[in-house]
Amino acid sequence: MNVELMLLTVLQGLRTQILDAGMLFFTHLGDAGFIWAALTAVLLVFRRTRRVGCVLAAALLVDAVLCNLILKPLVARIRPCDILADVQLLISRPDDFSFPSGHTAASFASVTALWLAGKKQWALAALPLGVLIAFSRMYLFVHYPTDIIGGVLLGVGCGWIGAKLVEMFWQKNFAKSDL
Repeated sequence: MNVELMLLTVLQGLRTQILDAGMLFFTHLGDAGFIWAALTAVLLVFRRTRRVGCVLAAALLVDAVLCNLILKPLVARIRPCDILADVQLLISRPDDFSFPSGHTAASFASVTALWLAGKKQWALAALPLGVLIAFSRMYLFVHYPTDIIGGVLLGVGCGWIGAKLVEMFWQKNFAKSDL
């Protein structure tokens, strides 16, 4: 058994009803980037936060394309729950590939986008949620630690790209006035 599977097996030994419920809660917040998409929608509604919402939307869009449409099929990594099929899953088995973690990538794209959009306090408040969403994916035995690391790195990159795209767009189209 490789080191990553050993670590995931150790995490399975930590399972309790309370931790199970907590990890299910956090992972479901990250399903399809739900919490981050909801935050984006709220930010886009208000003129005062629209630019931040645009940065967040751009980061999440870049992340969705790179993570789900390009990297997952390209790498095609089998999930740990498919390797050790005797582990009892608390969620439905995901039907896509393992690398990188989409939940993690969306979370860290969002945290990075908030930071780079000038909302550092919001980013610092969102960071623990992103970390808990990422950890929940290992706890639930659907991602390897390197999937999480890959998701963090991809997410940070997507947050940066999203911020740069919006900055270029804003300078070109709204240099004299904001939305």
